[in-house]
Amino acid sequence: MLPQIADVVIIGGGVIGTSIVYYLANRGLDVVLLEKEGIGSKTSSAGEGVIFLQLKKPGIHLKIAMESLKQYRKLRDELDYDIEFTNHGTMLIIQNDEEFEAMRNHTKDLRENGLPLKLLDRKEAREIEPELSESIYGATFSPLDAQVNPMNFSFAMANSARKMGANILPYTEVLGIKVKKEKINEVVTNKGNISTNIVVNAAGIFAPNIGKMVNVNIPITPRRGQLLVTEVIPKILNRPVTAARYLAIKYNPDIAQIAAGKAAAIEPTENGNLLIGSTREFVGFNYYTTFEGIKDIAENAIAMVPKLKNISIIRTFAGLRPYTVDGLPILGKVDDLKGFIMAAGHEGDGIALAPITGELIAELIATGKTKIDLSKFNLERFK
Repeated sequence: MLPQIADVVIIGGGVIGTSIVYYLANRGLDVVLLEKEGIGSKTSSAGEGVIFLQLKKPGIHLKIAMESLKQYRKLRDELDYDIEFTNHGTMLIIQNDEEFEAMRNHTKDLRENGLPLKLLDRKEAREIEPELSESIYGATFSPLDAQVNPMNFSFAMANSARKMGANILPYTEVLGIKVKKEKINEVVTNKGNISTNIVVNAAGIFAPNIGKMVNVNIPITPRRGQLLVTEVIPKILNRPVTAARYLAIKYNPDIAQIAAGKAAAIEPTENGNLLIGSTREFVGFNYYTTFEGIKDIAENAIAMVPKLKNISIIRTFAGLRPYTVDGLPILGKVDDLKGFIMAAGHEGDGIALAPITGELIAELIATGKTKIDLSKFNLERFK
């Protein structure tokens, strides 16, 4: 049943929205989460579950990711639902001399920022993962990197928040937001209206649509990622492995357009399948997979792990990531509209940053301040 009033209304039921509702409910606030489809049904259901610290930029990006990992460890013990959290580390696979030198610098930068990252030669890398190709040049190894099941995480956070009194309302679409004297006043849905002074926009790729309801421009663009799912197989990898060039593709849109799919990421799952991705394409709201994209991913995965050549693919699918031009999410208050709070634009970092995003946004709403300065994530940086 739709409540008539709430302290906070969260729009979006993926890993970000469900994390925020959990931490707000834990603080005792009267909070409602609205999701127009099912919980975790969009981007959160269409991605890998790697908590990839070594793909973060040195500085605030890495700092919040490391804080988020700490929260995951706490949540693993606090939640009464298995989120399939495991901590076996990750490897970035280096495939030529130029990449090796680039990753030498990247390793140095991240180590200086507190991440215990190791640069390995070919022999050392294959001692850790014997099925890696003999043609690789080396790898980086981050022992802190971890994995989680994104769907399980979304369900766990939503269900735990519900037990603490939060209203979790899937299949409830936001049709509009009413503003009175430059303050949030009411949320209009397909099931009725909710009176509130605080709205959190955690709608991911649809965050710009929510922004338009209150005349706020939100520069988030959907970025497609295509993925493959293998049959269940005996374990051939002990941890996620990703091509080192993925780092360049992630942060350079020009390279991404030219080399979409030219770097593979392989994630072993708890049930024995492998998730293999992923392209980074700007194609609007197109959720379709393509022959070229899937072919490129498969070829590049085989180049890293030759044994994959004889493994069957049982499914392909695609998801859309909420991309921002500087690679950082948009978090915190919107200066020109009191009570409108952003928590979107995480792109491929939604899984890694979900707990810390939830904790910081809840802290901001409850106390007016945060333990980590959010100024670098403010929407105003795009003006």
